[in-house]
Amino acid sequence: METKQIGSSAGYGNPPWIFTGSALYQLHLVKSKTARAFIPKEFRLVEAFGYTLGGFFLASYDDSPAGTFDELVVLAGIVWNPPTSCAWAARVLVNSDEACMHGRKDVGLPSQVARFSKRMEPIPKASNKGNHFLSMIGLSSFPSTPPNDFLDIKVAEIKGPRAMDMCNINILTPARKLPSKKEWMGPLIKMSLPSFSGRTKHNPNLLKYSCQIECRVRKVVPAKVSGPFTLKAEKESSECQNQSSIIEQEVTPNKRNLSISVLLSKPILALQFSCLKMKVEAPTVVSMCSSRSH
Repeated sequence: METKQIGSSAGYGNPPWIFTGSALYQLHLVKSKTARAFIPKEFRLVEAFGYTLGGFFLASYDDSPAGTFDELVVLAGIVWNPPTSCAWAARVLVNSDEACMHGRKDVGLPSQVARFSKRMEPIPKASNKGNHFLSMIGLSSFPSTPPNDFLDIKVAEIKGPRAMDMCNINILTPARKLPSKKEWMGPLIKMSLPSFSGRTKHNPNLLKYSCQIECRVRKVVPAKVSGPFTLKAEKESSECQNQSSIIEQEVTPNKRNLSISVLLSKPILALQFSCLKMKVEAPTVVSMCSSRSH
């Protein structure tokens, strides 16, 4: 595949660009028809039984070329790029104007400015009548286990003076530990996540870039994602109607709604990235003829 490296805007400095923080990488089964709305026609979607592998990458960066910011990358699916495969981002939401412009111009991402509202919500502990009776007669000597909490993240896309709800992501956080006990964050790993991008109004080129990730990773309970009420109603009604007609009439003109559909698809795996260090190389321009040949 023929490639040509491109430059970067002055604000982010010279690549590679380094990001540190933490993230949740969640994989979903996404309908192939939904994913194809985002992916250029010359690419072959990696799919089986009408589904591809998409999901989202939710990160909180404590240091980056744009400073501290949050990011939600909606992954439409996987495209075939022999001898491996690459992800394609359907939408990228960030609460940093600088990060948004860099994503659009330098990396060819469909970036949008968004608001991330976070709050912790405790999970009510279920009452246990047996334990309550033992404590009344003085025989309950075991301390109760602290309940887990939910981290609720509301993401709203900013369009001028308007804020349009995108989704709510509800993440189960570990129970609070005793000071002497440290939570195991998983093994230290290194991996590469190649991706395609581009074909946007801000960067019409077809691009390829790679994220080199070093972090501690562990499997966690998948986050629960909910979308705006109107889209959830459409999703429920689509199960009783012709799915293709709804997509063609309502969703195709608005890729924002399709991105929400990706977020609402079925989760199959969630990985927590702690002590994250991500190095992003400058994208390269991919020649049209070479990508069509595969």
